[in-house]
Amino acid sequence: MGLEQITATLGLSELQFALGLIGIFLVVLVAIVNLRSARAKRQARKPIEPGFADATAQNFTGDRVEPGFSEAINTVVPDAPRFAIDPRIDCVINLRFENPIKGGEIISEVADWPRFGAHWIYEGLQADDPKGNWEPISMDAHYAELQLAIQLASRKGPIGVLELSDFCSRSQALAEVLGAQIDMPSVSTMIESAKELDAIAAESDIQLSINVAFDGKAKTRAELDVLMLERNFVLSKNNRSYEFFSNNQILFASNALDPDQPVTGISLLLELPLVAQEQMGFERMLAEGVALAEAMQGRIVDDNGVNLTENAVIAIRHHLDGLYSRLEQDGIAAGSATAARLFN
Repeated sequence: MGLEQITATLGLSELQFALGLIGIFLVVLVAIVNLRSARAKRQARKPIEPGFADATAQNFTGDRVEPGFSEAINTVVPDAPRFAIDPRIDCVINLRFENPIKGGEIISEVADWPRFGAHWIYEGLQADDPKGNWEPISMDAHYAELQLAIQLASRKGPIGVLELSDFCSRSQALAEVLGAQIDMPSVSTMIESAKELDAIAAESDIQLSINVAFDGKAKTRAELDVLMLERNFVLSKNNRSYEFFSNNQILFASNALDPDQPVTGISLLLELPLVAQEQMGFERMLAEGVALAEAMQGRIVDDNGVNLTENAVIAIRHHLDGLYSRLEQDGIAAGSATAARLFN
């Protein structure tokens, strides 16, 4: 069918038809750009690779951790913690009731709210609580105040204006239904806060890695299982990686491995913002890397297979001190519940 026939069938002039095609092209182009932008954000976390020359022969002294230590661990993955509202990363909306409201009434009003793309929470202040503690809403308790909050940023990026606007609109409608006074920040202010929070997170979202090459001496998964379990690692739920626990939390883990393929090397990975500084995650991961290299007659290497130097390790330690300090100054201490939410 020719162009004239198509335009005649649609009842459009050739100019209108051309403008319509241009509009469709622009919509598709914007969608592609947004998709690439989101993908780039997810890939923005660049690993820091420490190393040292002839790792298997080094003997660390002072406060450095020797590779031989191990600890009894709880292999049961703990339940996810209950996250509390945190104004450092949440848009917080406060509702105050003239007369206490029963928790069941609040729950029924928000029961049909969407899940939203971001993490959202609501908590209440009991009318007869002298300590003034915020808590999850209980059906039979009576509340003098209610807080609703939605997280402003995560590893997916800052919250979108439409999502935030919807949340704020629903909160305002809830206040009207419950006859509450409402304190709510402007959407534009929260969008700016979300962008600032996302920028802070991007600077600190660091993944540390220790790479162990087996120098061509490939191991079966069965052989590797024996060694890793001896080193107090446990298999992940999907049986593709190994996890190292401390205080009932994952300290670091290995890269995913194909269970049907021989293993020529392994990487240990630590998410810096998720591990408290006092856990000494890097030092302990480094010690395990050295132990694995010794057991496998392998080497600690960079992504190009080149031996790492001790000077590189010293530089990484210095850099880590700065990163931990920056997170502390931003009020998002590594290993805290706030960091767990932001870097989720």
